[in-house]
Amino acid sequence: MILPNAKIPPRRAQRKKRRIWPWILLLFCFAAAAIAGALFASSSLLDKPLETAVDDGLLTAKDKSTIMIMGVDERDDDVGRSDTLMIASIDPKKNQAALLSVPRDTRVKIKGHGFDKINAAYAYGHERLSQDTVENLLGINIDHYIIINTKSFKNIIDAIGGIDIDVPKRMHYEDPWDDDGGLVIDFQPGMQHMDGAKAITYVRYRDEEGDLGRIRRQQDFVKACLDKIISPAILPKLPSVIREVMSSIKTDLSLRQLLEFAGTLKEAKGNGLKTDMVPGRPLYIDGVSYWIPDLNQLRTTIADTLGLSLNAKYRSRMENDIQEYERSIPSTAREVPASDTSIGHMKKSSKTQDSSHRRSELREDTSEHSGRTSAGSGSSKQSSDSGNSSSNNTNSTDTAPAVPSRSAPAGKTQ
Repeated sequence: MILPNAKIPPRRAQRKKRRIWPWILLLFCFAAAAIAGALFASSSLLDKPLETAVDDGLLTAKDKSTIMIMGVDERDDDVGRSDTLMIASIDPKKNQAALLSVPRDTRVKIKGHGFDKINAAYAYGHERLSQDTVENLLGINIDHYIIINTKSFKNIIDAIGGIDIDVPKRMHYEDPWDDDGGLVIDFQPGMQHMDGAKAITYVRYRDEEGDLGRIRRQQDFVKACLDKIISPAILPKLPSVIREVMSSIKTDLSLRQLLEFAGTLKEAKGNGLKTDMVPGRPLYIDGVSYWIPDLNQLRTTIADTLGLSLNAKYRSRMENDIQEYERSIPSTAREVPASDTSIGHMKKSSKTQDSSHRRSELREDTSEHSGRTSAGSGSSKQSSDSGNSSSNNTNSTDTAPAVPSRSAPAGKTQ
């Protein structure tokens, strides 16, 4: 009922008031889209860091992105060192990717510290010095880095529901003195489903092939992870997977770049993911085993993979680097016999060795690798070598540091 004197609101004004909200909402959407677009456009995987503009004699990939991926063993009582080192070459336009594994025993020149194993660079200067060392080894500028604590691998693998790996042979090893309260590795040959804990032990296992076999297992591990990530079963788990990954890594990549990286790896897996390792040979120097890179073959292959030509300045630098490297190898260095494939460790274990000898081996002086001491420790390379010699004594258990060696005997882990 309408009262005679009641005023009826003008319909035109009311209509105008109602229509203004859709325009505000639409304007807000455009603004949000513009902001998001600006953020995404400013952080493409192919964007190069400003530092790469410096002409330092290193090659820079133009249509590809290079990413250093490191698995680092960091614990409360030390600065940590790199256990796994891979360089990814990503072409997001062609959906192609390649992974180059760098043995952690690779002998390199570390700025300010002379020649040492490449895994010592992280202990001396974390990702900054590690990236600088890798760049000088490969002769290229590295665009980005991803650092993953090895213990975080477990959580990431569990988040994706485990992985399936075809175990090539029987693997069994037990270490009651492992830092994590004891270690048991027990795999039968054939396809195995592994949760995070089992996957880590598979990657850590070391046999008579040393670092070479370990690198193959690392590459199998990466491929198995990619197989799981590209499967439809992963879709419901994506939010928790992204959450776990972001909380477990240290990187200079933006979220958009990480997603682009993962997407390219996914497509590259279907196209055939290329995997390789640094070419070279094993060599003993002062009783310590090293992987000696073939710099000429390595850098030529890297340039070819990135589609780059070797200019005169680069060739000159490469020749100087090769000459300096060859001069740095002492005349007392000896070749490793063809029958000895134990790259990365000095001794082979025997099933009959007593427990005290085994404990001595597991708790060797780690100054050989410069990884358990801080960069400011001031320990020299000579003291490192003398420490390694003393660790060969089976009665050195009482004086050995309470840290497991990274030079594990055959059939052991690292």
